[in-house]
Amino acid sequence: MSNLQRMGSADQRRAKDINLKELFLIIKRRFLVIVITIFIASFVGYILDQATVVPLYNSSTRIIIGADGESRKTLQVIIRDSSILDIVIKKLGLKETSDQLADKISVASLENSQVVSITVVDTDPVMAAKIADTTAETFRQEVPKIVGEDYIQILSKAKVNSVSINPENKNKVFYGIIGGLVIGIGLAFFLETLDDRIRSKKEIEELLGIPVLGRVPKINNRNVKKAAKTSKLEVKMRGETVDYK
Repeated sequence: MSNLQRMGSADQRRAKDINLKELFLIIKRRFLVIVITIFIASFVGYILDQATVVPLYNSSTRIIIGADGESRKTLQVIIRDSSILDIVIKKLGLKETSDQLADKISVASLENSQVVSITVVDTDPVMAAKIADTTAETFRQEVPKIVGEDYIQILSKAKVNSVSINPENKNKVFYGIIGGLVIGIGLAFFLETLDDRIRSKKEIEELLGIPVLGRVPKINNRNVKKAAKTSKLEVKMRGETVDYK
């Protein structure tokens, strides 16, 4: 095999088929990376679990606006206008500005009908219902002063909804462990693809295209001392005298 062919086979060495044993060995070599990733993800999940989640509640009032489509859209915009909300704030003694209150209110026409829903989201379910009802009633009273006609009717008042619309989730640690495991294994295989070291006889044989007949052990102080003791013992057993330092 020429040098060029050997270099080509070296580039293809990582593209070999991966069996279950090799997968296990990769996970074993990168086990510390996987553990650290799981720990970090679990810690993040724990921090998120400890974070205080403010529960939010919504409540809706329905009104009937007896107008055509374009006029109804105009009146829906007026519901969230400061001319209406400033009165609502005064009636309920709220400390919010009209812009802040408008952020809590959403107005939508139901199925393109004359029925319009006024939905309020607040941290207090009772206050959410009060704001929705007060906004609808104030709008009904003030519309004649604005557009000169009175064709607003209250269809249904708001009900107190005691169920939070953003329930607190305490499973973030579990999700962190699962996510950390997946990310850790993926990171382990990614690092493995970047590692070009030769680890086994099989990789050498695939690289060079010839069988491995033997190997040279790693030389260190421990191996040298061990070899020296073995050699000295063999000499004594043969009854020979050798000056060994």
